[in-house]
Order: sequence, then C-alpha cells, then structure tokens
Amino acid sequence: MDNVQSDTNMKTISYSALTAVLALGAGAMPAFAQSGYPARPIRIISIFPPGGGNDGICRAVAQKLTESMKQQVIVENRTGANGIIGTEAAARAAPDGYTITLIPSGHAVNASLYKKLPFDSIKDFTPLSLAGSSPMVLAIHPSVPAKNVRELIALAKARPGQLTYVSAGVGASGHLAGALFETMTNTKMVHIPYKGMSLAVSDLMGGQVSMSFGTALSMVPHVRTGRLRALATTGAARSPALPELPTVAEAGVPGYEASLWYGFVGPAKLPPEIAQRLNAEIVAAINSPEVRERLSNQGVDARASSADEFGKLMVTDLQRWAAVVRRAGVSVE
Repeated sequence: MDNVQSDTNMKTISYSALTAVLALGAGAMPAFAQSGYPARPIRIISIFPPGGGNDGICRAVAQKLTESMKQQVIVENRTGANGIIGTEAAARAAPDGYTITLIPSGHAVNASLYKKLPFDSIKDFTPLSLAGSSPMVLAIHPSVPAKNVRELIALAKARPGQLTYVSAGVGASGHLAGALFETMTNTKMVHIPYKGMSLAVSDLMGGQVSMSFGTALSMVPHVRTGRLRALATTGAARSPALPELPTVAEAGVPGYEASLWYGFVGPAKLPPEIAQRLNAEIVAAINSPEVRERLSNQGVDARASSADEFGKLMVTDLQRWAAVVRRAGVSVE
C-alpha cells in the first residue's frame, strides 16, 4: 500500500464515544432530553449551490428532521472553493448540535489536493452518519469504437494519449476516477477539465471529447436517448438504479472502485449525547420511504450508518485517494 503523509498515517481515530449507548437508570431521561435539546432551530450547511445532489440531500433530510425533532431545521448554502468555504464554516461552528453539514467524498480528496486547508479533514469534525452513496457512470460518445470496458482498454492502449475524458475540474471526482482507471489499466489518456459538468457533458454529446466518469444524474438521461453509451458504473457493486450496467471491476478491471458518498458531520467536540441523538434522527430520516425515494431520483442509493462506520470510511478514503492523487501528480494551487 502506498505511503501517505505521516500525520495522516499516524492518526488513531476512535469514534466509540459517539456510538456508545448511554446507560440510563430506571426512569431516567437522556441528557439531551434533560437539557431540552433542540431548543431552537438547527441549520444544515450545504456547501454547494441549490439544485445539485449535495443540496438535494440536505433539503430532503432537513424536512424529515423538522418533523421528527419538532424544531425547524434550516438549510443554509455556504458555497465556493470546491466546498471548502462551507466546510470551514461547519468546522468553526459551536459544538452544540445546532450546526451540522453534509460532506461529499471529495472532502477526503481535498486533504491531498490542497497544500493548505483551513481545517483538519478528520480532527475538526464529529462524524454522524452516512447519507448515501452513488457510483459514477463511465460513458463514451457513440463514435468511440468500444462496446465494453475491455474494448475501451484495448483502444486506449492502441492509441496512447488520443482518448480524452472530461470532468468538472482538476481534482474533481471524475478526474480522479479517470486517473485511477489509467493507473489500474496501464493506459494513457488526456484529462480535459471544465468549470462544471454542464458544458463538459454538452461537448461529450457533441463528440468533441471521448468519454467521462460522470454522476448518474448527469449521464443517464443522455444514455437513455442514445446520445451517450454507458459501459459501466464505478461502485463496488451494481447500482440498484442501473442494474443492467456491470461495474468497472466486473467488466475487466478487478479491484476498481470510485464511488461517491455523502455523510453528515458536526464540529469537533460535539457532546456524545448530542451526537447520539443526531445519529438516531438522521438514520431514521434517511431510512424513511420519502427520503429514500427522493435520493433515488437523484441517482443516490440511500445508506445510513453508525457514526463509527462513517468515521472509519472518512479515514480510509483519505488515505486511499492520497495515493491516487500522488501517483497522478494532481495538485490545486
């Protein structure tokens, strides 16, 4: 396994305090009930603009939390710098349970992409629960003479440096998924970064570029119309939303995985009883039929978890993508 920066490797993360069940005496009330939490509105910081997948999850969960917690839960958009501005605001918030945020898997990537971040990607946060996961879709323009992943690999090897793939920008999920694909298949393609996926998908449909590792939300509608050809999804298992598509691993690249995930965190030093309450409420919201349906419509598979499970995923992904970023020579700034 590739070495990661020593400060990352040496971190020993323990989230047991977040998932421990409070011992309650007969007739005793939980600490959060005794304190009257929540006594005022709670805000969820959405680190990306309205209309995107991250913001959609925030709003779906906020609605259910408002109902279950009997207190208004407000979504506040704090956008910019690839989500870093909103994430910093979440890290600096008071650890009182009244500010949480939804981070994407890119949170783990940013720790390696940027030389300096205004927060520690692990130490400055209290993990609460996963919200969902979503594979990307490897889609090509129909003019590319490949019917499956193995044929695409053969074509890329026959034409080194000629096939192009687009993403929403340097270091974006689609960029790193492509870099991982190149590394694991020993191929050489050309990455073309765009400022967002809208123009990137437009040029892909126009045939100016060869392929993209894009979100299901951005790729599937055009696959359905025949303007793009989907070859595989990037998750560890087939997506319930796209069961007809094999994973990249199934289709010829064993061990390949580049899933997107979303999860809720609070600031560091969040009291365990508050973290426990938020975990229970968020898990119930994500598992509700209404939220599951809304996430499915965005191409996201609803997936709640314990705080401990999510914390371990954050650390594991930070280490995994650090190795990919280093091998690909990707940097921002």
